[in-house]
Amino acid sequence: MYHAPGFLALIESKRAHVKEVSVEEARARAAAGARLIDIREESEWAAGHVQGAEYLGKGVIERDIESRVPEKDAEIILYCGGGFRSVLAADALQQMGYTNVASMAGGWREWNAVGAPTEV
Repeated sequence: MYHAPGFLALIESKRAHVKEVSVEEARARAAAGARLIDIREESEWAAGHVQGAEYLGKGVIERDIESRVPEKDAEIILYCGGGFRSVLAADALQQMGYTNVASMAGGWREWNAVGAPTEV
């Protein structure tokens, strides 16, 4: 998938401040109680998503996160299609005071590539 240079530069500037976890680490952390949140578009979610994930689209995450996850120290792992949008969303949540947020590197594509469980 093509990504514009300006978008990639923005991601790289934020990536330095955002924790990223692998699919395997995300699976282990979710099994231990981390909230795994899919931030893709609703149509992407409906077509399939990580088994046990919650949906909270990137377009509304800043507006709705405090009602869904009021604890600012809750462990939250965000994912999107390829790990770019989730970096931006994780950065935004950190700016809102969330202290234990990560982005899943490789996103949904990597999750599928390793054959991790999904659901529709």
